[in-house]
Amino acid sequence: MAAGKHTKHSNQVRIIGGQCRGRKLSFASANGLRPTPDSVREKLFNWLGQDLTGKTVLDLFGGSGALGIEAASRNAKRVLISDNNRQTVQTLQKNSRELGLGQVQIVCSDGIAYLKTVSEQFDVVFLDPPFAWQDWQILFDALKPCLNPRAFVYLEAGRLPDIPDWLTEYREGKSGQSTFELRVFQVAE
Repeated sequence: MAAGKHTKHSNQVRIIGGQCRGRKLSFASANGLRPTPDSVREKLFNWLGQDLTGKTVLDLFGGSGALGIEAASRNAKRVLISDNNRQTVQTLQKNSRELGLGQVQIVCSDGIAYLKTVSEQFDVVFLDPPFAWQDWQILFDALKPCLNPRAFVYLEAGRLPDIPDWLTEYREGKSGQSTFELRVFQVAE
């Protein structure tokens, strides 16, 4: 969705799979917030697999929460959603409660600052920052210690950055102004 303000009617996305399939998520208006379209989420979860049982998931730039909540709907063991906008976080918390997704934790934090303090490692990470965001190299440096071996890392941006060799290409696509890739964390041997 285009950056900027949304009308009340357009401030919703639909969960497309799992136990919450068909339910709608409201999201707060915020500059740069553009939820991942249904068609892209469908492709992403076809790549990841429909059942994320046992997986620990991080949605680092939560926004609408569609990616993280979609993972929770598909049985992820734990989903952490981080966003630095308080209004967005409040809406995410409300949505998570209404959907009864107890495995979802939402934090109000800058993504890079959060990665530098977390002791947890993740199996799936969603990175979909605002289009104007540029701190990719700092993000990759902070992300690497937070990944389990063979973790999937999803990236979505207007133009993808240079990606470190330790994230090998798995799948890629394009939708509108967005380019997206699913990468796999390769541990050096």
